[in-house]
Amino acid sequence: MENRRPMKSLIAVLAAAAVAAGAVGCKPKSPSEAAAPTAPGQTFNFTYSIFFPPTHIQCITATNWAQEIEKRSNGRVKITVYPAGSLTKADQCYEGVAKGVSDLGMSCFAYTRGRFTLLEGLDLPLGYQDGATATRVANAVIAKHQPKELDDVHLLYVHAHGPGILASKKPVKSLEDLKGLKVRATGLSEKIVRALGATAVGMPQPETYEALQKGVVEATLCPIETLKGWKQGETIQYVIDASGVGYTTAMFVVMNKEKWAALPKDLQTLFTEVSREWIPKHGVAWDEADRAGRAFVTELKREFIPLSEAEQQRWKAAVKPVLDEYVTQAKAKNLPGDTFLSDIQAELARAATAR
Repeated sequence: MENRRPMKSLIAVLAAAAVAAGAVGCKPKSPSEAAAPTAPGQTFNFTYSIFFPPTHIQCITATNWAQEIEKRSNGRVKITVYPAGSLTKADQCYEGVAKGVSDLGMSCFAYTRGRFTLLEGLDLPLGYQDGATATRVANAVIAKHQPKELDDVHLLYVHAHGPGILASKKPVKSLEDLKGLKVRATGLSEKIVRALGATAVGMPQPETYEALQKGVVEATLCPIETLKGWKQGETIQYVIDASGVGYTTAMFVVMNKEKWAALPKDLQTLFTEVSREWIPKHGVAWDEADRAGRAFVTELKREFIPLSEAEQQRWKAAVKPVLDEYVTQAKAKNLPGDTFLSDIQAELARAATAR
């Protein structure tokens, strides 16, 4: 799953990401979000809750974002980063921002099951090619649909990892090998695991290493970068290429609405501009992390198991009901799940053509 896309194609993807980010940042503001006046010399201090550990490339990228905000604001903005869920846990991060426990937060939509019915479409097993593509697509469709599910915070941007693979303590070469296998999954990926015939065990990423180590789970559905970023490659023996059903996990960067509204207009513009620039940076970081993850497990002499094209098609057929269920559930809540899904697939098709 290494990214071998020609440089021209990569530049096109990153440029498209910047355009999509601009659309996200330009969401019309309600009266409550109108920029507040600021006193001369006033400093704005913010807390930023991130579930990634401080050494993870995504935490580093986010910290660089915070430092860039501080730099360009000439010290008017100060952002204190709390990594590794030290301020709010991964599954409490979004609610923590909405309620003011933290001013800013980064975590996965999937960790708050049932709250983001429409946005769950981003995580479907649609054959994502890489993190840059997944990140661009996520921002593009959110910018187009402006989901009301996000109305209780101010969305700065989103990013999403490269295609999910199956990392296992046991060899898996067919759907039959998945029967009864205990697989760590989260959010929508739990449905993917069950559709493939395995047993889904839900838990946040920070708990997975120990669960694999102790045999609570026997495998994990994850991007390959996780095997290094969270050291999980130390606990598994096999990496199964399931790129045909490659899913992603979309992650938010959001701000408390009241804190956003209290910012003067020029600082709101600054946050929006820097966020626009950081979307492609996160996408590239995901792809760099995937390459590092592959190198890490290769050095550990873990075995890579490629699935045949026929087997890939079997896995695609097995997860098709997950896509159908998503559309049905969204429709039951009067949400345009079918259009949302079609837009994602169209974006992925355009990306595939550009490769």
